[in-house]
Amino acid sequence: MPIPNFSLAKRLHAGETVLSGWCGLPYPIVAETIGRDGFPAVTLDGQHGLWDINAILTTIAAIRQGGAAPMVRVPVGDFATVSRVLDFGAEGIIAPMINTPADARALAAAAKYPPIGERSWGPHRATTLAGLADQSVYLREANDHVIALAMIETRTALKNLDAIVDTPGVDGIFLGPSDLSIALSDGREVNPMSTAVDHEIDRIIAAAHKAKKIPGAYCHTVDRAVAFGKRGFKFLAIMSDLAFLRAGTAAAMKALKS
Repeated sequence: MPIPNFSLAKRLHAGETVLSGWCGLPYPIVAETIGRDGFPAVTLDGQHGLWDINAILTTIAAIRQGGAAPMVRVPVGDFATVSRVLDFGAEGIIAPMINTPADARALAAAAKYPPIGERSWGPHRATTLAGLADQSVYLREANDHVIALAMIETRTALKNLDAIVDTPGVDGIFLGPSDLSIALSDGREVNPMSTAVDHEIDRIIAAAHKAKKIPGAYCHTVDRAVAFGKRGFKFLAIMSDLAFLRAGTAAAMKALKS
């Protein structure tokens, strides 16, 4: 039985391609609007975005109010925040810099209840937002209805790709193209669309498909998202709230000056 009002895992496990907005600006109404305007998921960037924990708590509810599924990217190695934002009602986690099988196991331990992981009990806000009067339903179902994605963005992660994606409790992998471009160029450039990054894409997707896990990616442009979807990525985080704002401002200024 699915957790009421949790849609993301069901859609991804059914093979749907799910599009997510990406939010770095710490304003609930921005994330809510992105969901209301059609994105079925909205990801809060707790790694490089401007979020604090209180804003994430408030915004998870706002995203749900807008009809979308809330995701959170946590800071590097901050596995305590994984379980905390899941308690707040997030439907999924993106964890950066998962480089080794040990990193993957730590992610799974924080995101999943026993017997898969070691997540501590306390999902009071999550069950409230789900409309669950019986919290035992969440305990039984959360492991199947909360998504944990491990970011692949270094040479070490590529070396350990199969072991990472095979880790029980890790539901999929998520390409971080900017950091991967830095790693593959030995720090010479940041270019998420580099040929070196592009060369690794099919291998990343194949590893996920082989393990029957979800392949996801961050996409800097809409065109990149369309191309990635055709290649087999199933969870696509697209641009950012700041990029949407700048694009709208640039279009308006261009029209005004023409």
